Amino acid sequence: MTSTATLAPPITPATRPSRSSPWWAGLAAGAVAFSGTGASTLNGDEIATISAATRSLSGLWELAQHIDGHFLPYYVFIHFWAMVSTAELWLRLPSAIAIAVAAGFLVELGRRLHSTRAGLTAAALFAVLPSVSYYGAFARSYSFAAAAVVVSFWALHRTVESPAARRWVLYGVSVALVCCTHLFAVLVLPAQLLAAGVLLPRRTLLLRMLPALAVGGVPALMLGLVGYGERHAISWIPQRGPDVLLKFPKMAAGATEPGVLLFAVALAGAVLLWLASRGSRAAGRITVDRPWLVALLGWLLLPPLLLLAVSHLVTPVYVDRYLFVTAPALALLAGLAVAGLFRGRSAVVACCALVLVAGAAGVPQQLEVREVNGRFEDIPWAVRKIDTRPGDAIVFGQSAVRSRFDYYGDDSMPDDVLRVGSAPEPDGFGYPERDDVAEALAGRERVWVVWRGAKSAGPRFDRVKALRGAGFTQESAWHSADLPGLTVALYTRPQ
Repeated sequence: MTSTATLAPPITPATRPSRSSPWWAGLAAGAVAFSGTGASTLNGDEIATISAATRSLSGLWELAQHIDGHFLPYYVFIHFWAMVSTAELWLRLPSAIAIAVAAGFLVELGRRLHSTRAGLTAAALFAVLPSVSYYGAFARSYSFAAAAVVVSFWALHRTVESPAARRWVLYGVSVALVCCTHLFAVLVLPAQLLAAGVLLPRRTLLLRMLPALAVGGVPALMLGLVGYGERHAISWIPQRGPDVLLKFPKMAAGATEPGVLLFAVALAGAVLLWLASRGSRAAGRITVDRPWLVALLGWLLLPPLLLLAVSHLVTPVYVDRYLFVTAPALALLAGLAVAGLFRGRSAVVACCALVLVAGAAGVPQQLEVREVNGRFEDIPWAVRKIDTRPGDAIVFGQSAVRSRFDYYGDDSMPDDVLRVGSAPEPDGFGYPERDDVAEALAGRERVWVVWRGAKSAGPRFDRVKALRGAGFTQESAWHSADLPGLTVALYTRPQ
């Protein structure tokens, strides 16, 4: 039987960090992510989080049976979190905390796989990614998913090192967390199976691993069935071809330049570490075990491939943000590459240089995500564009847009003449509305219309068609800076 020393690199006093180092690194990464939360306004997805979180638990269950069922665990958490406040900073704080957790465990995982230097470099690279600043200041569950995936790889490495029963339980719990944070986060688990079942010398590990995966995967099975029944809710997702994979480095990093740079370092470094692993071990140098190199490459590369396969075999689901769970793998592989291929002071210089270059390359995108319109829906801008006069009315092209104005608007807004009641529909994020548009607008001379999308999209909305049928014509229209953005239009009735 192969000893545990062949499964994980030995940790010497020189490579073991202080107890506080991963958590200081995690706090720093969380602070970077949280630094832009007060600048960018909430977008539609985040407003949907508020809509879900402010319902009763029974209302949440009703919503989950029709839409966003795979977000139910996150919505339940935010339901209790939002009891304190629904302010932007408070709602986004959990995502920044999740980034801190992910970075802290990246340090520990890097230390276990190679050295403290590798772990700290990985955490630093992770912190400077524009995608981390975006999702770390985003009131959705994507940062939670990234953190849960890092914890699951850490738990697996710890269990492989010493496969006690309690550690398998911890690994199973970490898998359950992955499944609860986001349905497509489970696409990283095949990489763990690949390492444990095919490449690790102790094949019996697979037999021990499967029960933990099976129990931990129960939430994914349940949420997957719910999601399949609600696939009509994502009918807006277009079918993607293989060419979408060319954009994957940009998606993972949040910007093209740092994405391409880190992908090149990560992939080339993995190949060189693979080739050097046997000679390094024979020479007594710390190296990265080949099975874990394969596991990390699988963590990075399998999710986009599998998501594209699901899109073609089941229903279109390829959305960039579903793959944020690969960002920690990109940072970790790049960190392992520079820490493993250089020695002594050269390694320190190489690690610092890579972090500085990657950080500098992403500065434009870092500034962009911290702008007011950093989430591509500047709702306060739309509110300010509406110059209300007595008797003005407002109509929404999509009923769900109304909730954005409920959050950012005030009593000076025009009369919402189509609205019926104050509560959203129990099976979605829209609101009950009157159908008799012409009658609702009787006696009105000016109507403000707001929709999500470009100016040209207006004529396609039923409410705009009804306005025109009632004799209104468009007088002016404004669109926010980025697509899809928001359009504000003023319609008047000729005297």
